[in-house]
Amino acid sequence: MGFQMDWMSLFALNPATGTPWWRYMAEGLWVTVALTASAGLLAFVVGSVIGVIRTVPNRVLNIAGEAWVEFFRNIPLLVQLFLWYFVVPEFIPPLKAWIVEADPIYGCFVCALFGLGLFTSVRVAENVKSGILSIPRGQRLASEALGLSTWQTYRCVLLPIAFRITLPPLTSEAMNLMKNTAATLAIGLADLTYRSHEMGEMTFEFFVAFCFATVAYMVLALVISQVLGAVERMTAIPGMIRR
Repeated sequence: MGFQMDWMSLFALNPATGTPWWRYMAEGLWVTVALTASAGLLAFVVGSVIGVIRTVPNRVLNIAGEAWVEFFRNIPLLVQLFLWYFVVPEFIPPLKAWIVEADPIYGCFVCALFGLGLFTSVRVAENVKSGILSIPRGQRLASEALGLSTWQTYRCVLLPIAFRITLPPLTSEAMNLMKNTAATLAIGLADLTYRSHEMGEMTFEFFVAFCFATVAYMVLALVISQVLGAVERMTAIPGMIRR
């Protein structure tokens, strides 16, 4: 008896929602895209701040930045998601009420956003720090000679160069972030992986469901790679970034 796949099951109706399964899973893909974009923005902002304070001439800020990196880097992503979803709301009653009673769907999304965003922020911080430290020391000395403050030196001289240098590794981090969204299945976020598993449970067509998810993830990863690759080529600094 050969193995059979019913690809038409993607067009069958989901008994819970009354919509075709492909549309139900496409909505999950949209959740994945929204989570990737929002968590990526949070990771970029927080990671840039942490990366900067780890390089400023201030010992207290350096220690604070190192502590942040060590804390979030040494806790597994799945544990961090559980902490944000099950533990943190216990200390913030309004948040718990919102997640459990008022709007559990968006509450789950917010917990996944902070879990993924802060987990990825340490990797962004490492890349930003490396980019700043790779800039020749003469750039900083020239800024000081012109009378620029530390804030002006970073804003006008160091960060514009550092971000361009770190764009290739940040592209990889963006793709990793998109793939890590699949871990939010553990806290019940209805993303693409969650809905693919749900389709498999209800139709027993696991192969079809996860083939759909695989293709969708591959297309999304290629889009991220191509878009950020184009940005990298447009912002490349001659002599500092090898094309």
